[in-house]
Amino acid sequence: MREFQISLRSVQDVQEFVGLATTMTFTVLVDDNHHRVNGKSFMEMFCLDFTHPLTASAECSDAEFEQFRTAAQRFLVTK
Repeated sequence: MREFQISLRSVQDVQEFVGLATTMTFTVLVDDNHHRVNGKSFMEMFCLDFTHPLTASAECSDAEFEQFRTAAQRFLVTK
């Protein structure tokens, strides 16, 4: 399982992230350290606490992961 940290700050961000996740051929999970939900489900995403960074994870190849991470660039948390 590969993962990266994201921040979603608005309903539009959630909608755009879910739209991106649904284009991926692999499972995308998102968690907030309390709940883990399907990153392709708009409704499930709203079970998360958006006040902290979220962890997006995917079970995929290295190439697929890099493609996903690059596409999600605007949501990445930079440390």
